[in-house]
Amino acid sequence: MSTEVHGLAAFYGSRGGETAARLLAARMAALWPRLPGLSVLGLGWTAPYMGLWPEAYRRVALVPGHLNGSHERHVTACPTLLAEEENLPFADRSFDRVVLVHGLEAAENTRRLLREVWRVLNDDGRLMLVVPNRVGMWAHMDRTPFGHGQPYSRGQIERLLARHLFRAERREAALFVPPYGLRWIGSVAPSVEKTGRLLCPRIAGVFIVEAEKDLFSALPAGAVAVRRRVLVNGAG
Repeated sequence: MSTEVHGLAAFYGSRGGETAARLLAARMAALWPRLPGLSVLGLGWTAPYMGLWPEAYRRVALVPGHLNGSHERHVTACPTLLAEEENLPFADRSFDRVVLVHGLEAAENTRRLLREVWRVLNDDGRLMLVVPNRVGMWAHMDRTPFGHGQPYSRGQIERLLARHLFRAERREAALFVPPYGLRWIGSVAPSVEKTGRLLCPRIAGVFIVEAEKDLFSALPAGAVAVRRRVLVNGAG
């Protein structure tokens, strides 16, 4: 990852950052309310979100090596590792769920990153991807981490996932509140979020996409020939 996501610790440590994290976490929990008995890997900066699933039997947060160690002091929900996201230190099919926040938009090589995610996911594994919306206000305000890196439209992110062997299944949106004055908007933020989701979901600050690992897309064309038997009525 060559594009560093700036000010993560300071942002999430602020009153406004806490409000944003709470709003985003609510929509993430709507997609994955509980994950009992499942293993979860957090990639990027997942400190405010890994605590959503305390019942998961295994939770690991992996931090890109270019970020300083201040992230570790903010992760208390699960063990944290420093490593490169394009070379994950896990065996194939190690996790049931992967959460990617503040990762894809800053990746130097999205293909390698998504390929690694695909590799460490179980065959029925799922990815939750959080990305800045390119037409939302948050992508155009660099005072927050969502204003750095490459934002995406919903169509762009779904096509990107399809090209890298994932199938988008469910979608959410969050951060309809403006990226300024967050410390004062906390009390009305839930109402603003609810109204935004109902009336204008395309202007959300971030998109959240749940994608399933697509095993069939990974099969080379023509690799497996299936002979179909046609049975005629009355035939033995």
